Amino acid sequence: MVDMLSFDATDSDYIDELTDYVAVPSVSRDATAETMRTAAEWLAAQLSFAGGRVVATQGHPVVRADWLGAPDAPTILVYGHYDVQPTGDLAEWDTPPFELVRDGDVIRGRGVTDDKGPVFIVLKVAQAFLAQEGALPLNVKFLFEGEEEIGSPHLPAYLREHADELAADLVISADGAMWRPSEPSLSIASKGLVTLDIEVTGADGDLHSGRYGGTVANPVHALSEILAGLHTSDGRVAVEGFYDGIPALSDERRAAIAEVPFDDDAYRAGLGLDEVFGEAGYSTLERLWERPTLEINGVRAGGKYTVIPHAATGHISCRLVPGQRPERVLQAITDHVLAHKIPGVRVAVRPDDVGVPAYTIPADHAAIRAASAALADVYPGQDVLLAVIAGTLPATALFEEVLGAKTLFFSFSTADENLHAPNEYMRISRLREGMRAWERLWRLLADGPHRLAPVSRDGS
Repeated sequence: MVDMLSFDATDSDYIDELTDYVAVPSVSRDATAETMRTAAEWLAAQLSFAGGRVVATQGHPVVRADWLGAPDAPTILVYGHYDVQPTGDLAEWDTPPFELVRDGDVIRGRGVTDDKGPVFIVLKVAQAFLAQEGALPLNVKFLFEGEEEIGSPHLPAYLREHADELAADLVISADGAMWRPSEPSLSIASKGLVTLDIEVTGADGDLHSGRYGGTVANPVHALSEILAGLHTSDGRVAVEGFYDGIPALSDERRAAIAEVPFDDDAYRAGLGLDEVFGEAGYSTLERLWERPTLEINGVRAGGKYTVIPHAATGHISCRLVPGQRPERVLQAITDHVLAHKIPGVRVAVRPDDVGVPAYTIPADHAAIRAASAALADVYPGQDVLLAVIAGTLPATALFEEVLGAKTLFFSFSTADENLHAPNEYMRISRLREGMRAWERLWRLLADGPHRLAPVSRDGS
């Protein structure tokens, strides 16, 4: 019988500690350097057992730590982030966003489920191993960044500069929520991402709509025509080449998705809609998990006053699936948009710097097998669902490119916990469930049939 760690008898001590962490308003978009460093130092102090330290980057610092006391065991790299999203409209919060509040069986506060709570779980497991057994079952390196919520702009350079120090047989991400609370799940894929602006300009400045109306092209009209042409009426992306490289959805995969319990009516009703809509020929879950998207996220132009705006901008994002390359998708959209010849305006496509390919990990990978077994122990009698993250985690592709290591998503956040929205929360039960699951996962990866094989460092 494998030994089991003991965790605190009540949740209160854990919640008190997490309260201090959530209280730091580490909003990477606009927090001061001092505030971000305070959050990083809190983490580093928790990692003192492994030489926790705050390390400078060209942006917000990373937190590093290394426990390498198991020379014959595999090595994992635990990844997460300490930065959080902006609060949005404070009037929409029931409680102050940076005061962790216990509300029945949940705790509320900005960042509690994305990603401070899930990272906290890993820290407590590592501390319990060392306090009770004097060692971890495998070698563990820790890397927590402070810029995930703004696209990790400085992580690639840092990772490349320190690749040898961060080398591992597997990356385990404490970020990346379970799909829904009704069953335990693991994600075997996440979608890629490209974003861009379409800019349409006309006259040198805004024009009085009475004096000039009807004599000049209106950039808002032109942009509306371009945006409307990005899709066909049945929801398919109308950009030639957008779907290039995507393999056909197999009968086997469609059958597997069809077996996943999913209530279309409940999904629709939960969104306050009369009907769902999307690419024809696919179910709602197939669209979410298997198909790429092109979405118009916003339009900026003029206002409610009587002018003809001199410029209009459309903000576009595309979620990509395996087979698509970000640079090819951007080129296809650019060609499509510039093919519109609209008199009297100038059209430009301005891609953002970051393009992320889709990420996958095989369902039979040792990490997935071990994680499935760990979740089965914690949630007996429940099937472990293999799901897809419809969002994007840029670090996964980066870890595979630079370290040659796959990433296992092992978060005890769930996707319904108002991530990025007001009143973000986390289920208190997930704290202990997560600790037990991380304990079991580390033991399984260290020894037995799910032991990690070393990653080849020579490209073979």
